[in-house]
Amino acid sequence: MRGFDDKYIDLPDYILKCTAQIWEGRNISALDWHYADNLLVRTPAGISHGNAAGKANTMATLSEFPDRQLLGEDVIWCGDEDAGFLSSHRILSTATHRGGVFGPATGRQLTFRTIADTFCRENCVWDEWLIRDNAAIALQIGQSPENCARNSIAAGDRKAPLTPTSDIIGPYKSDGNHDNWGVKHAAVMQNIMNTNFETITKEYDRACHLSLPAGQEVHGWSGAENFWLGLRSALPSAEFKIDHQMGQDDPLLSPRSAIRWSLNGSHDGWGRYGAPTGANIHIMGVSHVEFGPRGLRREITLFDDIAVWKQILLQTEP
Repeated sequence: MRGFDDKYIDLPDYILKCTAQIWEGRNISALDWHYADNLLVRTPAGISHGNAAGKANTMATLSEFPDRQLLGEDVIWCGDEDAGFLSSHRILSTATHRGGVFGPATGRQLTFRTIADTFCRENCVWDEWLIRDNAAIALQIGQSPENCARNSIAAGDRKAPLTPTSDIIGPYKSDGNHDNWGVKHAAVMQNIMNTNFETITKEYDRACHLSLPAGQEVHGWSGAENFWLGLRSALPSAEFKIDHQMGQDDPLLSPRSAIRWSLNGSHDGWGRYGAPTGANIHIMGVSHVEFGPRGLRREITLFDDIAVWKQILLQTEP
């Protein structure tokens, strides 16, 4: 594959092998060539700049979760050798909590998901959007996402999470591809966000399986309806935007799609985040889906509930 070392078969092979080398192989110095010096990494908590910040964040995470294993579930991608590639890498991690950002060591065995959208060109990552299910970690060590956000603020972390006004435009400016499966997925999401919740019974397989924020696993139409209704009802006037979409159809795999999306607006309704507070909220989310003969059969949606609660608390509590 032109633009990558010969040892990599294709972009998914590059992403999976580099991830294993850095995290499980502890070859953190590989970030010197894997990450560009001026790399931008956006998370719901904010933006980090440069390779040095990436190395520091990697070491801090490994210190808190030293036995972390990153199991690459899928890599959905688009692009070419000339313009570069965008990969959406979905990871299921297992780890033991040894103490750090999430508080003193608990020794709890954890399972949580991450999705990383990365712009790759010439053997290097230049732009990244990273979402980890931090609420799943908090809940498994005995904290609620709301209290985890409150404890972070009490400890002095009053840095505002990422918002459209604090975001920075990086080198990747494409909005994805126009594959039919991505177009179908986008239409389903747009209908749901337009409060056409009957779309779920029309487009989802009755036996659908959803993996959702806070480590939630649900099945069937009612599980999907409860999740999307609870999110939208909390932010009924918020603007929904599809920031990046791509579909893909590969041998031996279901047709699938990856969409990075956002909700931006006021917390002015009852729902996922309790009583309305009027706080201005920005949610950066990513959804992966797989399609089958009876509709959308598998969905993995991630956003960071702790970052949402932090936005609420910073605006409503002294």
